[in-house]
Formats: sequence, structure tokens, C-alpha cells
Amino acid sequence: MKKNSQSTLLTKNKVENVSTEDQLQTDYLEAVRSFARLTYESVYVIDYEKMGFEYVSENPLFLCGYSSEEVLDMGYEFYFRNVPEKDLKLLEQINEAGFDFFEKIPVGNKKEYRITYDFHLADKSGKNILINHKLTPLFLTSQHKIWKAMCIVSLSHHQQAGNVFIEKQGSDELWELNTENNSWLKSMKPKLNEREIELLRLHAQGLSINQIADKLFVVPDTVKYYRRRIFERLDVSNIAEALAYAVNNKII
Repeated sequence: MKKNSQSTLLTKNKVENVSTEDQLQTDYLEAVRSFARLTYESVYVIDYEKMGFEYVSENPLFLCGYSSEEVLDMGYEFYFRNVPEKDLKLLEQINEAGFDFFEKIPVGNKKEYRITYDFHLADKSGKNILINHKLTPLFLTSQHKIWKAMCIVSLSHHQQAGNVFIEKQGSDELWELNTENNSWLKSMKPKLNEREIELLRLHAQGLSINQIADKLFVVPDTVKYYRRRIFERLDVSNIAEALAYAVNNKII
């Protein structure tokens, strides 16, 4: 898709005239590189003054078959080349609604929030893959706009694009974007009890239902009951989705 210069991806949070004081907030990329070496997820940094990327990790999921240097050079053009048109329009909606939400957050709390959502990326062969994208502020300007943001990309556990949520660090509150009317719906994060969390951890270690039953000193049917309850609470349909949700939302 051709770049649209009026896209809210390019215009909604355009940062200009970054001050000398703001420019001092730059000695951090080594820590980002170290983090990228330790995680399986793709990591990149957006610079809203340059409307481009300041860093792109070598983790392949986000790269769509390009090198990290090529994606870094493309910047925002990467989205216009590799996000299907339908999802690109969704990204514009998320971008506008997300920054509107951010503007209403008290200044002292702005860095405590993250937004997460799903969209498709198309690789060089045209094959689409659904990814989960998380974004949180790294630096704010003296006018309290997001200057730079860190983004984390992993495989989505959902079946379709969207699933837009905003969370605050240390809070059980959750806001979900209703894409039909562009409004944010507030709710509470789902919670699991200690036994359910223990069961998920054992599944993450590769244990079978029978092995988990032996570990917990229960019968296999009890393990299956706990699994069904986890699926209901997390609104997922299988153990793979439950594990992905639990990891992405810091439950285990």
C-alpha cells in the first residue's frame, strides 16, 4: 500500500522541536540491545520526532524476511509495505484512539501505561502472520508527549486482528477499545488462583495431564477441570492459547 502522508500513523503524535534537555535522554540503547538478546520477542524503538525507528532487533518475527538494518532504514514505510490494507486502517484507528487516551492520563503516570493489540504482517512472499504488538513510552518531551517508545512483537494467541487493550503497571484495571464506536470500555483483568497458576507452570514445563495429576496429587479429571476453568477465565480455547496469554500478561 502506498504511504498516505495524512495517515494518523504519521500525524497523530508528531513531535517537533525536541529541546536540548530532551536530547540528553539518549544513553539507553545498550540496555535495549541487551534485553533483545535475552528475549525471544522482537524489539524495536520508535522515534516520534523522526517518525522512524531508532533500533530494530535481529529477532526474525517482526522483520518479514528483511534484515534489521533494512527495516531500520525503512522506518514507517515498513508498515505501509507489510501491513495489509484492512489492518493498516485498523492501526490508524488504534493510533488515534490510543494517543487520545494517553493525553488524558495525569503527567506523572504516563510512563506506567502500555497498549497491546493484534495485526497481520505480510512477509516477502505475501504470507500473513498475526502478531501481538505491545507499546510503552520510553521518553517524554518537556510537553509530555511521547518522544520515543519501546515496542515488543510476539505471536498472537488470538484468531483475528484487533484485541486492543490498555493496561497500567501495578493495576488490575483494563481498558478495551470498542472499534465499532471508538470508545474505551473499562474492566478488571482476569485472575487465577494459586492452583491454576501452578497448573499452567507445569504445562509450560512440558508435563502431560497425567504427570501434572501426579505432581498435584489429584486425578487427571481434576486437572482437566482446572484447565476448563482457566480457559473460561482467560477467554481462550486451548492450553497453547492459555499459556500465551499467561506469559504475555505476566501471570506466570
